[in-house]
Amino acid sequence: MTLREGQRVRLAADLRLTGAVVAADGPADEEPDAVVGSLSLAAGTEGTVERVHGPREHEQSHEVREYVRLTSLRDDFGHQMPPASRQQLEERIGELEPHWLAHREQRAHVTARVRLDNGFVLDDAHEAVLTPA
Repeated sequence: MTLREGQRVRLAADLRLTGAVVAADGPADEEPDAVVGSLSLAAGTEGTVERVHGPREHEQSHEVREYVRLTSLRDDFGHQMPPASRQQLEERIGELEPHWLAHREQRAHVTARVRLDNGFVLDDAHEAVLTPA
């Protein structure tokens, strides 16, 4: 589904939000006191898309960043490296390649800010939990 601003959507599944739920007007620089332990939103709850974010790439792990760094190093300077050093570099790249391939298979996802009809605002809602209303 392609999300767009103003679109009516509904939650495709029950959602349970956990963690520190705090008052929106509380101070941002202090450690918040939780006012609710969890909040549940029922599947079928409808709302309107206010803003669409994305697509967002998944965060790169240390292994993925290292793979990118080492392949760049090999591509730029590999022809100047001593054979033993280049061999070590190739071996390390080979060890990291499965992490890189797994990262590339992850599809970038779109998120949205949805104002639900019950008054709640769901920010950074993944497109997979929303269906057209």
